[in-house]
Amino acid sequence: MPRPPLLLEALPQPLRWLVLLGGSLLLAALLVLVRLPAAMLLGPMMAAIAVEAGGGGIRLPRSLLYVSQAVIGCMIARALTPEILRIFAHRWPIFLGVIAAVVAAASVIGAAMSRWRVLPGTTAVWGMAPGAASAMVFMAGEFGADTRLVAFMQYLRVVLVATFATLVARVWVGPHAAATQFTWFPALDALAFAQTLAIAFFGGLIGRLARVPAGVFLIPMILGALLHSGGLVRLELPPWLLAVSYALVGWSIGLGFSREILAHAVRALPQTLAAIVLLMAFAGLLALVLVEAFGIDPLTAYLATSPGGADSVAIIAASSRVDLSFVMALQTIRFLFLLLAGPAISRFVAARIEPLPAPAVAARPMSADETLAQVREDEGELD
Repeated sequence: MPRPPLLLEALPQPLRWLVLLGGSLLLAALLVLVRLPAAMLLGPMMAAIAVEAGGGGIRLPRSLLYVSQAVIGCMIARALTPEILRIFAHRWPIFLGVIAAVVAAASVIGAAMSRWRVLPGTTAVWGMAPGAASAMVFMAGEFGADTRLVAFMQYLRVVLVATFATLVARVWVGPHAAATQFTWFPALDALAFAQTLAIAFFGGLIGRLARVPAGVFLIPMILGALLHSGGLVRLELPPWLLAVSYALVGWSIGLGFSREILAHAVRALPQTLAAIVLLMAFAGLLALVLVEAFGIDPLTAYLATSPGGADSVAIIAASSRVDLSFVMALQTIRFLFLLLAGPAISRFVAARIEPLPAPAVAARPMSADETLAQVREDEGELD
């Protein structure tokens, strides 16, 4: 019996996009009214999840996603000043210790999920990698994991981390922190804006053509940071451009929750949620250690140790009162570490997992009829 069509399936494609756009604007406006940080990311993300669940079946063109990633890379580059190198040089044991602890915790949790057969094969090991989501999904497919479930775990973690980090920032910053003078369309420095767009375009193009993992985001970030910190250019990113880029990132995350992925993951959803929350709690404990042992601001420590979603954390940190240089230094270094070493770590852990044997089922005595049937079956096999 064919299933009844979903609500949005009866609408033509342009109307589905209008529903997504309208829902995104409405949710973003509501979040802005309550002065929630990263409203332009979370609103579109929530709308996209709802549209996809309702049978929207729309996909964001990759070119738009690349543009948004390149722009956000430039935004992060603006914060990657030489101060970050000084911070890393001064506090490198802290950085390396936090990164090693988060990666180790994610690997242990993923290995436990695989060992207990929560998800098939080594899917959980790849899915729990705390960052570099697109690279992890790509690599997981090459080593036999279910890429749909890996994507589900990666994007679900990004959603949970972004949402909870936003709420923490909102509570910590307080209702009056956002009451500052703001305009969506400030006066632009035409030369600086043109230079910024050139860095985003050519950096993203280089990252794409060179097939660097997350290169569309990473190359503009590195190139922009070098040019900006060297005083050669001034990165100009008007609020309207950042808002559009945030919305595109939110759509890309939300539309990734296809019905197929959700159907495959529904049975393991409680365990997956528990694993992600456990990893987030562990990162929270690391943040507490940074606060107590090194006197780092609590919100700065929490955002810096949040497990994954460097672009989402960057958006949240940029709209909160935190040490953005410290947050982005730790997030960026962990991101680079996972790009370089994450696949090798996941392969190492996956190769050493031995799933527990399936629980034995107690055999019940066979009835006389079943015994006779079994005898006849055995005689037929002998014949």
